Amino acid sequence: MNADAHLTLGARQYQPPAAIWSMLEPARALMEMGLLSFSGPCLGQAPRGDGHPVMVIPGFMGTDTSTAVLRSYLRALGYEVHPWALGRNFGPRGDTEERMVERANHLAARYERKVSLVGWSLGGIFARQIARDIPDAIRQVITLGSPFGSAGQGGTNKEIAGLYERLSGDMIGHAPETVRARHRSRPPVPCTAIFSRTDGVAVWQVCTEEAGPDTDNIEVFGSHTGLGFNPFVLYAVADRLALPEDGWEPFDRGGVKALFYG
Repeated sequence: MNADAHLTLGARQYQPPAAIWSMLEPARALMEMGLLSFSGPCLGQAPRGDGHPVMVIPGFMGTDTSTAVLRSYLRALGYEVHPWALGRNFGPRGDTEERMVERANHLAARYERKVSLVGWSLGGIFARQIARDIPDAIRQVITLGSPFGSAGQGGTNKEIAGLYERLSGDMIGHAPETVRARHRSRPPVPCTAIFSRTDGVAVWQVCTEEAGPDTDNIEVFGSHTGLGFNPFVLYAVADRLALPEDGWEPFDRGGVKALFYG
């Protein structure tokens, strides 16, 4: 995908991430991490959890270390938080998907409660697949910059797409249309997509859910590589997880939140 290429989905064409946002990804992620030290009082105002299990899945090439900040925050709010515990995320190699489903099923049985899934980038695509496979065990899915709407048709910049193909063995865009359509379809559980229009890795338009009675899209300002510790993302995730199991509703953007969320 060159600088002038477009991602085509149906009749729509989307530009790849702007070069300036891609180049500034590392610096922007560091700034977002720095904001954490000033955002403690606000993050502490997030609603407390009800103790249900939450499984957090890292993005492509990420390990559980990358989600440590997010998991620590959610644990402090009262959730039973668990990593994916499958090492580095190299994509759908071997029995990775089957092992994730087994882990989610195990957590649901252990706590005798449905599991919420939080997935960053590729981790969010995995989370949606788990929810399709075992919807009765999943409470909700929250994705962070996950290009699930591309269904393997180039939802990230060309460098990441090339690295993904080499390491995962999954050739983007070569899956049958029936498989692509299934990946684009939303799971039969409440879903929230958190995304950034200034994402320097993923095409933001394909990181959003279709409108529905139990779907929502929350826009934040930030980088792709900083989503896991962006204070505005952390608060939004906490807000979503605190919803009653049978009382899901869209994110409240009223009051001061209107300044930070789209």
